Amino acid sequence: MICSFYSHKIGVEKIMELLKKQIPNGEFTESLQDEFNIIEVKLKGGLFGGGSKIKIAYRERIEPGYQISSAENCPLNENLKGLYGFVDSLPAADENVKSLFLQKIHTINCEFSIFQEKGKTKQLKEIIQQLAENFEAFLFVQADTLISRSSGQHFLDENLNLIIDGLGGTQIEHLDVKIDSKYYDQAAVSLTDDQLSRKAENEIILAEHKVKINKNLPCVESEEATIIRSAKEIAERVTILAFTNAVAFNQLSGEKAIEVIKRYELWDLVTPDEQLFLENPTEKQKGIETWKCEGIWILMWALQIVNDLGFPNTMAELSKIPLEEYPLGNEKDPNDFIAKHTNTRAKSEILTMNDLYYRMDWACVDFRIKGEEMTAVNPGVVYERHYALNWLINYQGADWDDVTCDT
Repeated sequence: MICSFYSHKIGVEKIMELLKKQIPNGEFTESLQDEFNIIEVKLKGGLFGGGSKIKIAYRERIEPGYQISSAENCPLNENLKGLYGFVDSLPAADENVKSLFLQKIHTINCEFSIFQEKGKTKQLKEIIQQLAENFEAFLFVQADTLISRSSGQHFLDENLNLIIDGLGGTQIEHLDVKIDSKYYDQAAVSLTDDQLSRKAENEIILAEHKVKINKNLPCVESEEATIIRSAKEIAERVTILAFTNAVAFNQLSGEKAIEVIKRYELWDLVTPDEQLFLENPTEKQKGIETWKCEGIWILMWALQIVNDLGFPNTMAELSKIPLEEYPLGNEKDPNDFIAKHTNTRAKSEILTMNDLYYRMDWACVDFRIKGEEMTAVNPGVVYERHYALNWLINYQGADWDDVTCDT
């Protein structure tokens, strides 16, 4: 494979049209393989040549739009979730470019890859350039190809300039994110009253607290499209976070925490990242884990133990939670805490809070990108609470370690 193209625009026929202009003497065949449209182009060789052959495999989302959806029956949609997570994990020399790139991934409606299956096609670089320009695409490129800009896997823009590579390098200062207006129109028609009302109400709250508002920020999912985590799942997650929090604040050693967790047969609930922390709780990692108290605060609120989250300009105070309502302490069996909780707050209430923190998180990211100080809220508190709320609403179906806070 030379590269893969990702575009907001769709249309396999556009690819065929461009190829026929570039290779008028080619022998073209089209076929279907699973969800892919396959185009093959053969060129006969001359007196001493063996000819060449290129192949393009094209697919598009079942329901084109402007955001990665939660649909699980669309292979490309699932691929885009993984692609988003991969890019989100990369370091970045320019956070603004990376943020724009992540937004652009949301808008992708088609993917197609180009393969040089035989010989060399002399027009190939020009074909790639024209496909990239016509589709306003970004490209995922391997190393050592005719268009490579880095020594490892990397991404190029429609002008074949480096967007980002594995080391965070870039050759651009800006990236366009364009959306066809028809997708906005479709979205507006399909938005529910609960989505629109919580957006409007939360924008009033943000205005009252002088938090910057992005009027174009989409609504979060509707109640109908959302499945909230069960009370049992939430209580289990609170319990494990309570253990890691105790280690982070030096109330327990990692070794002791592991011993107690295993004694009560809860080790299967500990995520891979949490296992690594408990097995080697360095001072640096402890500092990071202390922020998880905000996640505990949110989940305790979801279980109706915490009544008021407070505004996120100050950190959560777990000491305000009555000891009898906490899963750890005085030789308690954490399983009693888990079994005790069978109800959560209403889905509408959780989604409203998720929408609010989504909008606040956007404001925090906007301030950070512009190098400005956010004073209306604590960005760290907002991020951690947004993280826990996204887990609560099953955002993109991610497990705890893999939750993203897209803005």
